[in-house]
Amino acid sequence: MKPNRIKRVMREGNLAIVSHVGFADPAVIEIIALAGFDGAFIDMEHSMFDLETVGEMIRIADLCDITPVVRVPDENPKTILRVLDMGAQGIQVPHIAGAEGAKKAVEAVRYPPVGDRGGAGSSRAAGYGSTPWLDHMRTSNEEILLIVMTEDKRGLDEIAEIAAVDGVDIIALGPTDISTALGLTDPADPRLRETFVDLAAKVNAVGKARVYIPVNHAACRFTPQDLINMGVTYCSVAPAPPTIVLNALKASAKNIREEAAKASSA
Repeated sequence: MKPNRIKRVMREGNLAIVSHVGFADPAVIEIIALAGFDGAFIDMEHSMFDLETVGEMIRIADLCDITPVVRVPDENPKTILRVLDMGAQGIQVPHIAGAEGAKKAVEAVRYPPVGDRGGAGSSRAAGYGSTPWLDHMRTSNEEILLIVMTEDKRGLDEIAEIAAVDGVDIIALGPTDISTALGLTDPADPRLRETFVDLAAKVNAVGKARVYIPVNHAACRFTPQDLINMGVTYCSVAPAPPTIVLNALKASAKNIREEAAKASSA
């Protein structure tokens, strides 16, 4: 497997950034790459993307030299295996069931001896059989980015234990679900911000997995400088392309109607 751009950026001590895809069109991946992002966040949890569409998105991201990160809909190892065999370089598993769930995610994503991922030498990930099998296993275990999401009370209570699980690269802290789980739904509530700072510190204290918090998320806003101060090395950037397009179209329609109204009253 080719080097993972997001992992490289993080190793160099910089903040890796990804954009949500949003539209069910692989062309958006090219736009994300041209815009200068390090990766494309392909969401199968909160979208209608089918496997064929996801496969094309992964392939285009690979050709554009950005990292395709796929959030699978659940922890089902069969789904994870299919996405990995398509060539995904990042897997994000939502709603991890504590340290036990993190270990199961590692088993699904990593080849032996680290995990228990099944093998298929003719898959796209293995170069359709052109890559020596042992090389494919080794580079996959090294380059695939495993992100686990802690979004409920159990995950938050066990965050240090999750951070200590071998094979987990990043712990994602989802502001929307965490704020709901804690009953702190006011983005301006200082207790919510303090919670994220504390959680990030607990992960960093373990010294293995890194932290992912979105930048400028509406549920709890952190600037790029805030994230760097918290030791965050990877983040997604809001808003997603559909929201960007919606806002631009609304502004355009508003401006045109206002100009037309002025012209009519002149």
